[in-house]
Amino acid sequence: MKFLRKASGLLIAGLILSACGQQQAENQTPAAADGDTVGLAISTQNNPFFVTLKDGAQAEADKLGLKLVVVDANDDSGKQAAGVDDLLQQNIKVLLINPTDSEAAAASVKRANEAGVPVISIDRSVQGAEVVSHVASDNVAGGKMAAEFIVSKLPSGGEMVELEGIPGSSAARERGEGFHQVMDAQQNIKIVAKQPADFDRTKGLTVMENILQSHPNVKAVFAHNDEMALGAVKALEAAQKNDVIVVGFDATDDAQAAVKAGKMAATVAQKPAEIGQIGVDTAQKVIAGETVESSIPVELELIQQ
Repeated sequence: MKFLRKASGLLIAGLILSACGQQQAENQTPAAADGDTVGLAISTQNNPFFVTLKDGAQAEADKLGLKLVVVDANDDSGKQAAGVDDLLQQNIKVLLINPTDSEAAAASVKRANEAGVPVISIDRSVQGAEVVSHVASDNVAGGKMAAEFIVSKLPSGGEMVELEGIPGSSAARERGEGFHQVMDAQQNIKIVAKQPADFDRTKGLTVMENILQSHPNVKAVFAHNDEMALGAVKALEAAQKNDVIVVGFDATDDAQAAVKAGKMAATVAQKPAEIGQIGVDTAQKVIAGETVESSIPVELELIQQ
């Protein structure tokens, strides 16, 4: 009888503890499960900035026990759309998207939303579709930072060139907007050429070579990213113009080395690894049912010699 009473008591206690545990679990926000899959649709891996961004995202995914699946658009909007469709077939919990074209990406984001997959945009925004959060540096502020630096270095004024990024990308639009907020108010600095080079180093070289044929007296260049800036540096070196102020954007390793060597005057540091890390961390919070900020800024810094 004592054994039966003891067993019965243990059974009742176990049921009580089980009920309490179940109630506690119901009251808690569910955590992201180990192995949950997050998709990352990235614009390109031919640019060191986005390689670093992806590496930062992967490191954070490994730390959190998430599976990160990456598709590379190679700067092709159609390929990015197909890549997102592929990710949506892989039971992803959240889609991180770094748009090749901010407007074209809207269709993919809408398909993700229809499939019940929340979307976080990183570095570049999406125009015309809903995302739960946008993780990026303030590109407008960065453009202003670059312009103010150039103005400080050209007290006597002169001619300058702007190399633009991929038309339609939010980064190109916003960096240009911030740059012109400052530069358009200058009376003695004239932008003699403004031309896209698609964030590409080789195109930056070619475009700058062509511009120099018509405008040999250029005193400064602002490129919407470091790859184009480094291409411009090559063109200027070939033309034996070593006193031109060249300012880039992203602070890639190559650009920082060029600044240190005196080949570039400055670059705006955007901290891509941190953008990738915060993007995945935000995805984990979304999976866990937490509320996240609609816009998460990442600090900027001007790197100069």
